[in-house]
Amino acid sequence: MAKDFLSLDEHLKDFIFRQKVFFTGSATSDSRVNISPRSTECLRIVDDNSVVYLDKTGSGNETAAHMLVDGRMTIMFCAVEGPPRILRLYGKGEVLHRSDDKFTLFLNRHFDGDAPLGMRQLVLLHFDLVKTSCGYGVPLFTYEKERENLDRWAAVKGQSGIEEYWQEKNVESMDGLKTGIFKD
Repeated sequence: MAKDFLSLDEHLKDFIFRQKVFFTGSATSDSRVNISPRSTECLRIVDDNSVVYLDKTGSGNETAAHMLVDGRMTIMFCAVEGPPRILRLYGKGEVLHRSDDKFTLFLNRHFDGDAPLGMRQLVLLHFDLVKTSCGYGVPLFTYEKERENLDRWAAVKGQSGIEEYWQEKNVESMDGLKTGIFKD
């Protein structure tokens, strides 16, 4: 049932493209494990061993903190419609902050230069293991639509309000680790 791959092939990429949600998992050796759901609208496949996603503002910034300390990250996709399957990407991640040269390069190359209001950073995962499993235990759901709440929240806050929110909520992780959202 479970299979290991060293990289993505066209069949695995097609599976990723058909999903509506993915989950990121990260931790350091002595922090809490963080798992976050995200829309695949924000994800792009860079190459056979890398993906990048737009990281929109959230109530915490755990992934960024974990990437600075350790870098270990897993991204998981699971089919909730159609044939069952789970696919995980295991590797090392890095956060590309707005002040980084790589940020602009990846934003232009993979997102047509569009940094939507509320996007705080890009997260790039370089993976060396792709693992699939059956997904038989995952319930079936029907996709309705993307939620608009975060975009409405960002529009009300405006860029300066969002940056104030980052200062208040996104500078440190829940374990007190720096996130690097503002360069010193």
